[in-house]
Amino acid sequence: MLAIQHLSKRFGSLQALTDVSFDVKAGEIMGLIGQNGAGKSTTFHSILGFLKYDGTITWNNQPITENVFDEIGYLPEERSLMPKLTVEQQIIYLARLKNKSAKEIRPQIDDWLAKFAVKGKRSDKIKDLSKGNQQKIQLICTLIHQPKLLILDEPFSGLDPVNVDLLEQAIMMAKQQGTAIIFSSHDMGNVTALCDRLIMLKTGHVVLNGRIDDVRNQFGKNHLFVTTDWTADRLAQLSQVTEVTQLTAQRYLLRLADPAAGPAIFQQLTQGQYIEEFSQQAPTLDEIFRMKVGEANA
Repeated sequence: MLAIQHLSKRFGSLQALTDVSFDVKAGEIMGLIGQNGAGKSTTFHSILGFLKYDGTITWNNQPITENVFDEIGYLPEERSLMPKLTVEQQIIYLARLKNKSAKEIRPQIDDWLAKFAVKGKRSDKIKDLSKGNQQKIQLICTLIHQPKLLILDEPFSGLDPVNVDLLEQAIMMAKQQGTAIIFSSHDMGNVTALCDRLIMLKTGHVVLNGRIDDVRNQFGKNHLFVTTDWTADRLAQLSQVTEVTQLTAQRYLLRLADPAAGPAIFQQLTQGQYIEEFSQQAPTLDEIFRMKVGEANA
């Protein structure tokens, strides 16, 4: 388990992190979210020992020192492959830094290239691949040594939907193998789809921490999706409805001042008859992100 306790970091006059605490268990995926400059990369660099910091960071109850780096896979936001190496040379070089032998890694390369649908051969030079395929090679380098702790800094950046699906499958496979995974993303759809829990940072402070559903439910189930032949004007007259958004011809999103109004609205809309859709939900992570980022600093 990765455990972070009271992590703080200052760069000159800038307080980048303040008393950040959380943990990531084996077989768990944690999403680290926040606007640019919130402290996500600083958190990753502290875990990896790139920075000196105040606080405590442990892996399986031990400090993270050089002897455990072989268990960590790290994908930085900035790509850092060596363009003159071939795909095979690059993968083997980075795997050997994790104490994996070329003899062990070489037979796996074709399977990994196929798994990520890389358009290129193991004998191609990195510089001759497209940017998307270079990114896939770096992902393979991050995963091929089967890390126990996986740190991914904006791994979906620049990937099209098909390749996002491939990466999501690889992340889920690592989770099933018991890897503790933490990744940052500005796409709340990826966080919602993959994460068990999330941490939101704002100006270096933790402002949200918990399971996805629990975090969403903190804000109340004030979103009501309905399919009805009622008009928007008529829906707007319902008690506790503060806003009506028409989504399609007969589908609407109603925002409620009080989530407890849901049952009464259901009775009024249905009148005991069948209704195709009536779904009361908490705000999405996108909406929560905008709410928290927009708040004045505490």
